[in-house]
Amino acid sequence: MRLRTEGERFAFDDAVLGRVEGHVDDVVLARADGVPAYNLAVVVDDEVQAIDQVVRGDDLASSTPRQLLLQELLGFRRPRYQHVPLVLGPTGKRLAKRDGAVTLAELAAEGWTTGDVLAVLARSVGLASVTEPTSTITADLLVGRYDPGALPPQPSTYAELCALRD
Repeated sequence: MRLRTEGERFAFDDAVLGRVEGHVDDVVLARADGVPAYNLAVVVDDEVQAIDQVVRGDDLASSTPRQLLLQELLGFRRPRYQHVPLVLGPTGKRLAKRDGAVTLAELAAEGWTTGDVLAVLARSVGLASVTEPTSTITADLLVGRYDPGALPPQPSTYAELCALRD
């Protein structure tokens, strides 16, 4: 099932990307098996859960105009958006399960602690320096430092992240 559109254009201010604009092509609402499609599902899910901020990978920024149209048609509020750079795997594709992503359990088996993971992620986006001891980097500390406008615009690689570990 599709929603026929007239090629409407929607724009939004993204906390990381700045002003983003795109046209909306016909929107798939339900797959052939009757399961709601991604764009409809996330719009309804965000409304039901009263989500007011959406943070996701920048590869999904182009889907946002479709979601804005659906929000408008359904009378839903518009959350604020932050599309962040991806982490890329060795092939240059986004790091995902099918492309060799590493799980937290696998990192733990290699000796990584929760603090190591938090520190590496914080360092990769400029929220912590490489000279800060891992033991001093906490989620509470990072919340106070977070500035979406200061995030690096380019993706990083898994190898680059590993190099940021103590």
